[in-house]
Amino acid sequence: MSKDQVDIVLIAAAWSGGAGVVGLAGVWLLRTRSVRWLTGAVAVVAVVAVLAGMVGTARAMFLSTHDFNVMLLVSLVAGLVAVAAGAAVGTAFSGWSHALQDEARRFGDSGEFNAAGDRGPAEFQGLADELARTSRKLQESRDREARLEDSRRELVAWVSHDLRTPLAGLRAMTEALEDGIADDPSRYHRQIRAEVDRMVRMVDDLFELSRIHSGNLRLSLEPVMLGDLVSEAIASADPVARARGVRLGGGVEQGLEVVADSAELSRVVGNLVMNAIRHTPSDGVVEVVGRAGPHGVEIAVTDGCGGLSEEDMERAFEVAWQGSRARTPDVAGVFGSGAGLGLAIVKGIVEAHHGEVSVANHDPGCRFLVHLPRPA
Repeated sequence: MSKDQVDIVLIAAAWSGGAGVVGLAGVWLLRTRSVRWLTGAVAVVAVVAVLAGMVGTARAMFLSTHDFNVMLLVSLVAGLVAVAAGAAVGTAFSGWSHALQDEARRFGDSGEFNAAGDRGPAEFQGLADELARTSRKLQESRDREARLEDSRRELVAWVSHDLRTPLAGLRAMTEALEDGIADDPSRYHRQIRAEVDRMVRMVDDLFELSRIHSGNLRLSLEPVMLGDLVSEAIASADPVARARGVRLGGGVEQGLEVVADSAELSRVVGNLVMNAIRHTPSDGVVEVVGRAGPHGVEIAVTDGCGGLSEEDMERAFEVAWQGSRARTPDVAGVFGSGAGLGLAIVKGIVEAHHGEVSVANHDPGCRFLVHLPRPA
């Protein structure tokens, strides 16, 4: 590059730079105005910077007055076109912005966002898509909250009913004992003890569910032999299964170990086994199987309930869900609270172990599958 060219570049940079700095200051003063004004101002700054550079370098370029005027006229026309183009772009940006603002206002009022239609540049479209995703998440959250509220109301109603019935029986039996009209006091005492135990189990279930939902469930993780845990659950439930005429069996792979809270995992298996017995008719079979899965340990409990509908499978682990009417009703006092807490507790404990629990139809009934991941 020759010395004359260097001089021209330096002169143009000085004049155009000065005009650009002044123009940017003006744009900064307009920063709170509409984007239509900003884009127009940017176009004007660009044109003024070009004109300033031309004026400053006119002498160095040894242009004649005629040629200089021609360049100015050409630059002015081009500048007007640039300003018009900037105004058009600014108007389009303003329209897109107002449309997005209107949709965001409706989103704030109703929680629904319509992402259809032209949203302008990629940034506006990305913002619209993100608001649409947020709208869907909020709707799912509202639906989930509504289901939880329904579950809470059902829980209060069912627990109230389940408490009222034994309390009424306890009052009648105690009055009979006080009045001396009980023909077999020892039978009354046994029945009172059974009803009290039933209510204690209900309160224990409510307390456990409260700990889970409040995040106060503390796990003492340790290596647990799954075979021993399942054997204990089967042995504890066997008398109930025999009383119901249900065959109970299963097995666990030899030496299968899982890192878990032994007491809480025992509650999971116990709740699933007793739930299966409760909903299996006489002469039915309940099977418990433990095996190593592709990513951890799996515990499967299969019953003979006759299957569940899609709606029932979605609600199976909700608080206060007690199964469809087609399932065999529980015998009062056989196990648990009878208020639909057992499976909700199972889900909470399994998720506290960073595992998953699911249910699917498996002829002739259902299969509840617990997956516990391998320790990291």
